[in-house]
This record gives sequence, structure tokens and C-alpha cells, in this order.
Amino acid sequence: MEFQNLTNCEEMVMKTVWDAEKELDLAGITQRVNETYHKQWKPQTVSTFLARLVRKGYLKHYRQGRVFYYQIVVLQKDYLGEMAERFVEFWKQENVDVFLEALEKQSAFG
Repeated sequence: MEFQNLTNCEEMVMKTVWDAEKELDLAGITQRVNETYHKQWKPQTVSTFLARLVRKGYLKHYRQGRVFYYQIVVLQKDYLGEMAERFVEFWKQENVDVFLEALEKQSAFG
């Protein structure tokens, strides 16, 4: 399965949902994404990103009373696996080795 590309903002919101230990509503996602990524996004902004993630098939939502909760459709490991495949395909093997060396150096300093 090939996933649609995510913008940086959509990835931040999606990572926030992946990192949660339970299903979240808009208020919970907005609070967590703002705290984690030092943003000051309004609920309307986060709602726009969530709608895109639902449309792209990463999330689904259901209504409980007046509140919508978001459920993960695409697992983080599946998304990361495809992103890694795309990276390798784009850069080819000789450049991936250089990337892995750079990553190793970065990890040593982190």
C-alpha cells in the first residue's frame, strides 16, 4: 500500500496521535501538539490538519455526543517503513551509506 505524502504540519499532528496512549479528541490533540512542538495553533487549525489526515486515510473519526474522537488507520511502523523505502529508492545505495554515516555521527552527539 502506498501512502499519500504528508506535509510537515500533518506529520506533527499524526505523530501526536501515534504517541498518544488512547484515542484523543480535538482539544486533546491541540493541547499535545502545541506542547510537544511549541506551537500556538488554534483548534480550527488542528481541525483542518485532522480533516486532511482523515481524507488521506491515515485516521478515521467517530462522534460521541458532541465530540469527535480520532482513531489510527495507518500504523506508525507502516508509515516509517514506506518513508524509508522511498528514501532508499530516491537516493540509491551509494548515497544511503553516506546518510547512515551522517546519522551515526549525529547519534553520537545526541
